[in-house]
Order: sequence, then C-alpha cells, then structure tokens
Amino acid sequence: MRSFKRSHVRLVPAVILALTTLSLMGGPMSSLSDSPKLKVVYVGRLIDGTDNQVRTNVSVIIENDRIRDVQNGRASVPGAEIIDLSDSTVMPGLIDCHTHLTFQIDKGKTLKDLLLSRKSDIAIQATVYARRTLLAGFTTVRDVGAPDFIDVSVRDAIRAGTVPGPRMYVSGYLLTITGGHGDFSSGFREDLMPEPDFRRGIVNSPEDGARAVRYMIKYGADQIKITATGGVFSLGDTELGEQMTLAEMKAIVDTAHMLGKKVAAHAHAAAGIKDALRAGVDSIEHGTYLDDEAIALFKEHGAYLVPTILPGKWAEAKAKEEGWYPPAIASKAAGMGTQIQKSFGKAYRGKVKIAFGTDAGVYPHGQNAEEFVYMVEAGMSPIEAIICATRIAADLLGQSANIGTIQSKHYADLVAVKGDPLSDIKLLQRISFVMKGGVIYKRDGIATIPEL
Repeated sequence: MRSFKRSHVRLVPAVILALTTLSLMGGPMSSLSDSPKLKVVYVGRLIDGTDNQVRTNVSVIIENDRIRDVQNGRASVPGAEIIDLSDSTVMPGLIDCHTHLTFQIDKGKTLKDLLLSRKSDIAIQATVYARRTLLAGFTTVRDVGAPDFIDVSVRDAIRAGTVPGPRMYVSGYLLTITGGHGDFSSGFREDLMPEPDFRRGIVNSPEDGARAVRYMIKYGADQIKITATGGVFSLGDTELGEQMTLAEMKAIVDTAHMLGKKVAAHAHAAAGIKDALRAGVDSIEHGTYLDDEAIALFKEHGAYLVPTILPGKWAEAKAKEEGWYPPAIASKAAGMGTQIQKSFGKAYRGKVKIAFGTDAGVYPHGQNAEEFVYMVEAGMSPIEAIICATRIAADLLGQSANIGTIQSKHYADLVAVKGDPLSDIKLLQRISFVMKGGVIYKRDGIATIPEL
C-alpha cells in the first residue's frame, strides 16, 4: 500500500505538467474552458417586453449568461443545446420590486419575531424563500428592508452561486423614526436592549437621515427604503399616518441620490405620500390613500407607484380569522386590500408609472403572481401588467440594459407558461419553465438543480 502511495505521488508532477502543457498549447483543457455555452430556445409565442406585441415562431440564441440574438423562425446554431418551448408563451424573467425574503408573517407572528430570532435562522430560512421565489418565475427582486444586513449576505450568496435565488437588490435596514414602522424594539421593555440609532435605521433628524443612508450604503445597500407613514404590521406606531418629516425625508433622498442610490418610500396616508414625493423619492410603496394631488405629484416628479395589492387582500382576509393577528394589527388590516386596489385603479387611470411589487413575506413566498390577477381586475390589461413586471420594473431598478426585456446583450432570463396568459392571467401562477442567466432552474414544471 505504501509503494502505491509513493508511485501515485510521483505521478502528480507529471500529470500537472501534461495538463499545463495542453492548456498552453490550446489543447483540450483550453478549448473546454474557453468555449461558450450555447443554447437555442424555440419559442411558440414570445412576449419580449420591448412593446405590447406578441411574436410567434421565434428563436432566442443564448451564449453563456446573455442573449446573443433573437431571430424569426427556427435558427440553427452548430453545437448549441436545443430547448423546445414551441408549445409555450415565453416572457422575460419576472421582477418583483417589493419583497422581504428574510421573513414571512405566519399565523400568530409579527415583525417583533425578527428581533427574537437568531440571525443564522433568518438567513437559512431566507434561502428557502429565495428558491421558492425563483421557481415562481421571479428572476429578480428588489428587497426593501431586512435586519442585520442579512439581505446583503443572501444577495451575495446567490451571486456567488452558493444558493439558488433571484437577483437581489437590497436595502439593509429600512429607515424609520423612534417607535415607527420598522422600529422592531417597539413593545419590548425599555431596558432589555440599547435604544437603536441610525445604525439600525432610526432617524430623528435630517442629520440622522444622512448618516443612516451613508451607513446602509457602506454595508452593501443597493437602494434606500424609508417609512413615510405608519404601517399595518407594526405594533406601537402612529397607525397609518405620516411619521417622518419632509426635512428628514429630503435629507435622506438628497444624500442617497448624491451617492447614486434610489429611494423607495413606504407610504399609506395621503399626507405622507405627498411629502415623500415632494422630497424626491423614486417610488411610493403601497400608496393606499393617494388622492388627485398625489397623482399630480407622481407625474411632476416622475416617480413610480409599487401598489402591492396582494398583501392587502391577504391581510384583509386573515384579519377576519381568529389568532392570525393581534387586535391592533387586525384593525388596520381590515379593508386594506380593497382600498389599495381602488387606489391602484385610480393611479392607473391617472397615467402614473406603475412597477410590479407584492410585499412578499406578508403572504407566503412564491405566490407573487397572484398580484397580476388583482391588477387586471382593477382595469389593467394582461399585457400591461406583464410589462409592469418586466420592462418597467427594470427601469425602476436602473437595470434596463440588463434585464426586463428579451433582446441582445441582456441576461438570459426567460420564463414560460403553457398556454396564453393574455387570455388567462392566472396562468402566471403556474410557471412551467425558469431560466436565469442562461441556467435552467425549472423545466416542464419540475425544479432542476444545476451543477455549480
């Protein structure tokens, strides 16, 4: 046995020398590592996201993680893997502009549970939610608020290929006031922990706001999230009314924009929506009680509405079930979905820019596509709803050059359904094929595990 080991060791330098020589000579190793991975997807019906048209009988040619070309008919590319989706409708990977992959509010739970959970537990659970979201057809998400920069770690693990999930654009801590929506220490005994400050997103002055923005960006935030008003799922805040001053919001927005980052504002009450828009935020999340003046401000400032009807409908239903929410939360949730859907319809008719978002985590992750149904119910056409979750969402993220449409040089993010979602929008809740960056994660309705 000893002699075998010695002979085996003696072979190692020779093997390394041979492999190195082959590589330098452009031999087998070089050709394998340098050759592009080519795929051709045969598409029966294509919604490419560039406009509201549907193309038929199309080939999408993919090289590595990007789209090389989109051609009419069945293209022939030597050495390419053929993926036949001629019986399906293919769309760009869907984008959800309002998610929380680090938590899920189940029966009897509130946001306070985040403070009581181990960071490792939250991170591990987040990987489950990320995978579930990807398999639902959402290849990109904007994650708008998480504790302890866990969202940054999950984002980075997905980028590295350590765990499967959508591309994530993250916010770190959401910025709020002492006792406001997002101050997770609310409701606990005051001497149990140090009072949180700007490093935990607590802002009580314009100066705090500027410091908090710089701190979040320092530790990896892609954008900033503020709470202009109270929220439904927090205890001890000021109901749904305005809670951050215009001066505080403006300091946050100015600092973020100076550093090249966008700002999303959680806002329910009309006064908070309008002050956030006056401060220059890039998007309003929820917009529950927007009015005509708010619509004018949306258009004046070029801001987006991210409506999140689905969580409102979910919360409205669960508020009627005993034990789901504490009384204070149940009272705020009553009628919420109906009101958000009504305001969404008003904004749509008022020609406000609308990007798709669902507040995933308020309801179970992976059900994001139900939002499309509520958007169509409120008067938006199916193709417009899909464009909100592709090209328009990419624009809000500042990623129009990479995602949101199926065209040359964009990431090869493709999803498909059997049938025509323009005739039945509910088909988007049954995604049969998912590709992100040229890697297939779901095929014929079955999840696949790609080699790393």
